[in-house]
Amino acid sequence: MSAIRPTLLFLLQSVVVGLAVAFVVVLIRPELLPVLDPSINGGQPASYADAVDKSAPAVASIYTRRLVPDPTYPPISEQFRLNTSLGSAVIIDPDGYLVTNYHVIADAAEIRARLADGRIAHPVVVGFDAETDLALLKVDMGPLPAIPLGRSDQLRIGDVVLAIGNPYGLTKTVTQGIVSATGRGLLQLMTFENFIQTDAAINEGNSGGALVNSLGQLVGINTAVLAQDAGTEGISFAIPVDLVRGVVDAIKKNGRVIRGWVGLETDDLAPVDAERLGLDPDIGILLTRVFDDGPAALAGLLRGDVILSINGEAIHSRQQALLIVAGQNPGDDVQINGWREGQRFRATLAVSERPSE
Repeated sequence: MSAIRPTLLFLLQSVVVGLAVAFVVVLIRPELLPVLDPSINGGQPASYADAVDKSAPAVASIYTRRLVPDPTYPPISEQFRLNTSLGSAVIIDPDGYLVTNYHVIADAAEIRARLADGRIAHPVVVGFDAETDLALLKVDMGPLPAIPLGRSDQLRIGDVVLAIGNPYGLTKTVTQGIVSATGRGLLQLMTFENFIQTDAAINEGNSGGALVNSLGQLVGINTAVLAQDAGTEGISFAIPVDLVRGVVDAIKKNGRVIRGWVGLETDDLAPVDAERLGLDPDIGILLTRVFDDGPAALAGLLRGDVILSINGEAIHSRQQALLIVAGQNPGDDVQINGWREGQRFRATLAVSERPSE
């Protein structure tokens, strides 16, 4: 036992001396510290600087001016003043196409775009889709840095995302968060809702900016923040890039988005009402309005009917029915199975083009 003690004492002294030497060396030469390999931790980078470098050059700032009634004058005087507002846009094509929110440029008397390199342009509005709150702009400034497009259908809850935009005029501002949900709807922010929910901070001026993944690929267009009261934080929404692709392609091809319409409005059927009618509480929506001379009226549908399926697909919500019909082409037929006064019925509706709002 006495022979072991000197050995343990020697080892302890060696460890203490070694740690002291290492501390002094690192203090004098901190660059000798090992650099963490970005490939560690499941392939996630230690920094998102590369993602920002890849995507931020494609994010522009949008400045608009609108003529609005001047509240300091009586309404009958028709006096107006110029109101300025901020927003963001994303270059999606080297030929100068930019995507932004429709509400950013709606009714604007003047639109200016400030690119990431400082150049100023006056874009023209190629087209817009108010029902998805998207607008396509065009500038002629030679080849521009376009953002790489990702896949929003591959997003998972917990994925890291970055919001890049122009909040409060602070250009190229980047905030970080995670995907909190996908396919979010029923927010009554627009007609066709399929939002990405995130906790990345989105503020005034961020609208129309880029939501990118950790690879710097565009996965959404930032559009709204849920702020019902001062205590609401960390709930923001973006339009998924897969939807953006479809809208942009339609605007380029037709100047507008062509959707199907059958001339009716619906509401979700309460489970208690479904049970009262003897129907499955998870299936069916209530027909609340039938437009005169529309396809539904011509097919004999009535207010109060319950729609159970469209083209053989069971209907669980009004949003689902809206998307199915909107995805049809004018001239197509849709088959509806419904319930009226204790009996099932079938109807064939000839799809028309959805009227502009």
